[in-house]
Amino acid sequence: MGSPFRGPFLQTGSIRLSLAQGPLIMGIINITPDSFSDGGKISTPAQALQRARALVAAGADILDLGAESTRPGARPLSGAEEREQLLPTLKKIARLSVPISVDTYKPEVAAAALDAGAHIINDVTGLRHPLMRKLAAERKVPVVIMHMRGMPQNMQKAPRYHNVVQDVKHELLRAARLAEREGVQRRRIILDPGIGFGKTAKHNLLLLQNLHTLVAAGYPVLLGPSRKSFIAAVVGRQLPQERVWGTAAAIAAAVAQGVRILRVHDVSEMKQVALVARAISVGRVK
Repeated sequence: MGSPFRGPFLQTGSIRLSLAQGPLIMGIINITPDSFSDGGKISTPAQALQRARALVAAGADILDLGAESTRPGARPLSGAEEREQLLPTLKKIARLSVPISVDTYKPEVAAAALDAGAHIINDVTGLRHPLMRKLAAERKVPVVIMHMRGMPQNMQKAPRYHNVVQDVKHELLRAARLAEREGVQRRRIILDPGIGFGKTAKHNLLLLQNLHTLVAAGYPVLLGPSRKSFIAAVVGRQLPQERVWGTAAAIAAAVAQGVRILRVHDVSEMKQVALVARAISVGRVK
């Protein structure tokens, strides 16, 4: 595995992606029966491979594969259940020439996924488990450290912050520095403020308004606002599939503030939004 960050680049194995021209689009593939937006739509490895090919054709730079739902109140899976759900699909998708991120917080699942062809660890608990930090250090892979207080089963029970922008930044940087002390190189770390994870709609909006403060910390920032419920709180539409335009607004705001990676369901639409927002922010086409 090569070094993931050399200047404005993300490198995973032999694949090198520019963070300067970006942002990069991470396409979501959920193979769960109960995800908040698309649960149950992909139930076989063949369907997942078809979805992966469609996302790549639409412009996805990275594919994010998850086998356990992290929506509020979701039922947790055992490590064995998650591996059984994840690995057959991952092995098929790994044949494509695109980096694969595995969305898991279990070290044993992440290790098996890396062995099966995944390139990036996307941990919603922010490398909270010491064995996940050890794995990331040993395997020398890019890691997404996401902010979440608690776990999906309890994260939305009256979340409170003194100052959500500063608190999230402080807690993410603390997690990043802990990972660095335990052997994860700084250049391999990506930060994610965790939109929708242990936050109210107001918390999410404040974070989106102030993404530049997290970007200023110097780590590449990933954002996953796609179809999240804070959009419904603003526009009144309750079905996740109706939140595409609200997602687009969040994506445009994120790009204007320097976010480098965008995790989305609607790749073609959000790729266009991101490219135009980027062109506006830099004042040129390329």
